[in-house]
Amino acid sequence: MAALQSLASASPVAQHLQHQPRSFSGSGSWAVNKSSFSLFHGQSLYLPRLRSPLIRRKLQASGLVTMMVKPSIQFVQGADEQTVPDVKLTKSRDGSNGMAIFTFDEPSVFDSSAEVGDITGFYMIDEEGVLQSVDVNAKFVNGKPARIEAKYIMRTPREWDRFMRFMERYANANGLQFVKK
Repeated sequence: MAALQSLASASPVAQHLQHQPRSFSGSGSWAVNKSSFSLFHGQSLYLPRLRSPLIRRKLQASGLVTMMVKPSIQFVQGADEQTVPDVKLTKSRDGSNGMAIFTFDEPSVFDSSAEVGDITGFYMIDEEGVLQSVDVNAKFVNGKPARIEAKYIMRTPREWDRFMRFMERYANANGLQFVKK
């Protein structure tokens, strides 16, 4: 919600309206009028029509506002995993489903688990949202945590495409490359 509000307040239309005097009298095509059939009983608000050249000029001056999120993987919400995983993909012959297996050798979540809390799942976060799984297993060597293996299952072609968009962003941000075997 905060991202939407910041985008809305940064728009040229919003900036123009902030600098214009507001009038509660008069009528126009933007006015909200009372009606005997309406449940709205507030004051009418008149918003001046914006001229197209003004909007273009403001857009060119301000530039495009884009909110980007760095793709990340988390085991505890709010704490990014610093270790880059080895990822293995499988896909059915008909392309209807698939699975990704992430292997983290000596993940950083073990170093900070006392500070940030217990592992609650596997979260892949990017600008489209969050992909998550609870299929997370820790491997121990001599009583100490050594590795985490997380599985993400894709049951539809749409889920596969969404996962691949995340992986493309994550790979670009972390210097990974795809090797077909």
